[in-house]
Amino acid sequence: MGLFKQNPFGHYLILKKWLIRIMGVLTHRRYSGFNQLQIEGSEIINTLPDKNVLFVSNHQTYFADVVAMYHVFNASLSGRVDSIKNVGYLWNPKLNIYYVAARETMKGGFLPKLLAYAGSVSIDRTWRAAGQEVNRKVKFSDISNIGTALEDGWVITFPQGTTKPWKPIRKGTAHIIKKYKPTVIPIVIDGFRRSFDKKGINIKKRGILQSMQIKEPLDVDYENDSVQDIVEKIEYAIEQHPSFKKVITEEELKLQEELNEQRRYSAKTKKDKVKSKNKTINNE
Repeated sequence: MGLFKQNPFGHYLILKKWLIRIMGVLTHRRYSGFNQLQIEGSEIINTLPDKNVLFVSNHQTYFADVVAMYHVFNASLSGRVDSIKNVGYLWNPKLNIYYVAARETMKGGFLPKLLAYAGSVSIDRTWRAAGQEVNRKVKFSDISNIGTALEDGWVITFPQGTTKPWKPIRKGTAHIIKKYKPTVIPIVIDGFRRSFDKKGINIKKRGILQSMQIKEPLDVDYENDSVQDIVEKIEYAIEQHPSFKKVITEEELKLQEELNEQRRYSAKTKKDKVKSKNKTINNE
C-alpha cells in the first residue's frame, strides 16, 4: 500500500488504517469485557466478494453498532469464527468498508468527524433534519456516493434511518439494491440500546449480553422484484416487520436479566478456573 494512496473519497488509506487500529483497540472491551458480544453466522463473511456487498441491519445506536461490525468483520476475515478475541486482527484491517450515516450526525463534533474518516458515506436525510420532520428530495449525489462505495467495497446501511425500533424501511435502500445489484447481507443486532447511550459513545450499563446475527444473502430478483417486494424482504430479514412486534412483559424482562446474569456468572467461573489452573501449573 502506497504511503499516499487514497480511496475514492480522497481519504488516505494509511491514516484510515491507523485510525481503525487505534479506535479498535480503544473500543474492544465494550464488546469483550464490559459487555459480551455473542456472534452468530460470521463464517458467511469469508464467503463474500471483495466488492459490491451491502449489509442491511436494524439500528440501536449512532456509532456502537457500526464499530461492533468493524470488529466482527475484521475478526472473521482473519480466521476467527463467531469471536473477536485477541484484538490482533485489527493490525491489517479491511480498508474498503463503508457505512451510510446522516451528514448532520457526522458533523457533530471531533469524534464523529474521526469516525467519518474511518468510512462514513454521509447523506442528507429526506425526512428529518435538526430534530424536525422535513420532506425534501433525494440528492442524486448521495445515491452516487453510495454506488461509489459499493464499487470499491462493502457498505453497511441501516434502512430504517433511525435508532427507534419498528420504524418503516426507507424505499431508498430498495432503489439502491435494484440499481447496483449488490450481494445483500442482513444483520440483526440486540443489546446495544441497553449497553450504550443513544450516540453509542458512553457506556450506560455494563454486563449486558449483546448479540449480532449475520444471515445468509437475501434472495433478491433485481429485475422482477418491485421496490415494495424488496422493502418487505428486508423487513423480515432484519426482523423489523410488524409481525415480529410484541409487547414484552415485566416478567419476561426479568427472566432476560436473570439469564444474562447466569451467563456472566458462568463466564466468570470459567475464567477463574483457567486462572487457578495456570497458577497451579506455574507453582509446580
